[in-house]
Amino acid sequence: MPQNEYIELFRKRHGYRLDHFEKKRKKLGREPHARAEYAKKIHGLKAKLYNKKRYAEKVVMRKKIKQHEERKTKNRRDDVVPEGAVPPYLLDREGQSRAKVLSNMIKQKRKEKAGKWTVPLPKVRAVGEDEVFKVLRSGKRRKKSWKRMVTKVTYVGEGFTRKLQVREVHQTDGSSIQEGHVTHPELKATFHLPIIGVKKNPQSPTFTNLGVITKGTIIEVNISELGLVTQSGKVVWGKYAQVTNNPENDGCINAVLLV
Repeated sequence: MPQNEYIELFRKRHGYRLDHFEKKRKKLGREPHARAEYAKKIHGLKAKLYNKKRYAEKVVMRKKIKQHEERKTKNRRDDVVPEGAVPPYLLDREGQSRAKVLSNMIKQKRKEKAGKWTVPLPKVRAVGEDEVFKVLRSGKRRKKSWKRMVTKVTYVGEGFTRKLQVREVHQTDGSSIQEGHVTHPELKATFHLPIIGVKKNPQSPTFTNLGVITKGTIIEVNISELGLVTQSGKVVWGKYAQVTNNPENDGCINAVLLV
């Protein structure tokens, strides 16, 4: 067990307090009143931001309630006239089209697709080109300074080719990493997985083309060893992960899998 999780450890050994669930229920009951009291007190810009946040929460809640309430949707179509005689007990169903609401699995897929790029680190420190590239001076009088050396950690796979920039030649100082420590957030376990490629570096498209890995970079890792399968039974081979550390300081890559 990690450090500082003494409350979980105590609960595993001795269980909950006798009044724990009662206190929790009362606290939950008081929450709307406390929220209303807070909404009355605040004013100005803080009130605008709070009301905007609450409005978004209520919209999501209403949509969820609406999805639960509607089981089937019925739409009457007057333009469709059935041929031949129809029994009396079928007259009210005349020209009616039924459309089932999406199943839970499809809803879940849509939700996953919508939240595809919700990453563990939404904001990272900006890294300038002068920090990533070191100027290499060449020539007899060392006036030619059009060569650049990448000082950060890079990924160089088999058959990896860099797109050269105009009037710039990029070299690396040899600090390339092929594997990383990837943590699965749901399994709460870390695996040593090979890197397939750099999907996106948020700092600059140039860094993405050159395969530079900094904090916040989205990388693709090979998770075939984990044995994860899709709903159709196919083995998942590659999945994206976000780098959560500074690889140039630690000498390794730590990432969190995007599930």
